[in-house]
Amino acid sequence: MSKETLQTNIVTSSRQHFLILDGLRGIAALAVVIFHFMEWVSPDIKKNFIGHGFLAVDFFFCLSGFVIAYAYDNRIAKLGLKEFLKSRLIRLHPLVILGSVLGLLFFYLDPFATSAGIDAGRMGLFFICSLLLIPFPFMEERFFNLFSLNAPSWSLFWEYVANIFYGLILYKLRRQYLLMIAIVTAIILCIVSYRAGNLLGGWSKDNILDGGARVAYSFTAGLLIFRFNWIIKNNIGFIGLSALLLLAFLMPWFTWNWIAEALLVIFYFPLIVSLGAGSSLSNQVNAVCRFSGKISYPLYMTHYAFIWIFGSWFTKTNPSSTVLIFTIIGGTLFLIVIAWLFMKYYDEPVREYFTKKRMKG
Repeated sequence: MSKETLQTNIVTSSRQHFLILDGLRGIAALAVVIFHFMEWVSPDIKKNFIGHGFLAVDFFFCLSGFVIAYAYDNRIAKLGLKEFLKSRLIRLHPLVILGSVLGLLFFYLDPFATSAGIDAGRMGLFFICSLLLIPFPFMEERFFNLFSLNAPSWSLFWEYVANIFYGLILYKLRRQYLLMIAIVTAIILCIVSYRAGNLLGGWSKDNILDGGARVAYSFTAGLLIFRFNWIIKNNIGFIGLSALLLLAFLMPWFTWNWIAEALLVIFYFPLIVSLGAGSSLSNQVNAVCRFSGKISYPLYMTHYAFIWIFGSWFTKTNPSSTVLIFTIIGGTLFLIVIAWLFMKYYDEPVREYFTKKRMKG
């Protein structure tokens, strides 16, 4: 393993308790997958049993801020902006490309749907924008997603924006200035939640800036957890923290939903990150956390092409509840296996290749 790989890896031998955060990232990715299945089954999100699963993205942003600060705060000045962004591209972009390719393939190979009348030139433009993470929300057949071929890429777009700001400005700022940014962005987040009634936005042409508000607060909160060393020592463990995280996604909708979601993002998720960083890890779940952390990003970035097939099948066949339950359970397990295969035989080899090439350069 190269020196740079060691630098960018949140799981180190000296801080193995951070493995719990990796495990929680996997739990959040799983919640997103189930949420996307259930969006088809229950279009009324208020009746979706995991109707707040989309808030997993805010947890990702907060965790990302903490991880970036942990990995780079003490070395980015020496590393430089260019090398920092290279390291992030190597870490993140192979799966952006794979997700785009899968989206293109299954757009045409969906056995339960006929391909929309989109000419090759226009589809090529959608594909290139998806590869390069350039928002292009003009495919009506995909509900004007920012990235029509792989909808979850919207959060990666904002992740890159946050990383660029970190490499240019945020790593230099003193804690008190970061705290001021967090307060301002928390107010903006509340305004967004109040206006929309929720924090679901960021994925479409009509709510793209909502994604900016979500990442601005949560990424900054993650930085602050590291900078202020808000790590809470505890014995809750991975199972207990997973349950606490799932409670947020399973929370029902009610009249003051916008306040509840804002409070979860502003206070609850940073608390989970603080607890996860300081909690003890039993040997029994060590391997579970490692596996969960490794497949979390591949699962998040590759599942949506299959979700479209599920949606086409569900719309066309109108299956019974029993068939539906077994299909979603089986589909989720299938996507986990597929994510592991993509990780093992695509993502890890590609990242290793470019990391070695970069080190030689």
